[in-house]
Amino acid sequence: MRRVPAYGINGGFFYGTDLLSVAIMNDLPVNGDKGAYGSGWFNAKYARGTLVWDGAAGRLSVQTVSSGDELSVSDRSHYWAQGGISMNLQQEGLWAAAIAAEHLPYADEQRMRSGLVYDETGKLWLIVTPTLCTAEEFRTAVLQTVPGNGREGIFLDGDGSSQMNADEAVLTGDSRPVVQMIAVAGGK
Repeated sequence: MRRVPAYGINGGFFYGTDLLSVAIMNDLPVNGDKGAYGSGWFNAKYARGTLVWDGAAGRLSVQTVSSGDELSVSDRSHYWAQGGISMNLQQEGLWAAAIAAEHLPYADEQRMRSGLVYDETGKLWLIVTPTLCTAEEFRTAVLQTVPGNGREGIFLDGDGSSQMNADEAVLTGDSRPVVQMIAVAGGK
């Protein structure tokens, strides 16, 4: 990811040059035409946890959807959405069933992990760890270290795709090119 002159982390799941997770900005998928396979309009195969910033309402939410058509937003010209897998940080009893239903790859294996987490004030954390861990260990670390109330979030693509670019740290995963990243405005 170091080739991109922006602060950010890897986005959702992909295969080759096709996005397999929702990645939408103002009702337009980031990798092609609306409704096209691999464009970022769909969470491929399964309804999955999708982090949504509703710009008109000024709030973040996690919605379990299959496509951009299902997103609930106040203004379809003023939002962004990033697909992943629901963490269910507020629902201790539901998270394991959710990652099974949403088919989080390699949940019980030691892998690099990444995710997006927000709190009730709207603060958003982009999280990547080079430490190999299970999904449960990653989620537990998020609960123990991310401050704030009303936290919620999603797992993003992990393992070799877990990448971050910032002045303070650069994590290259396995150096594979990622199809999509989440960039932080104002960085670099």
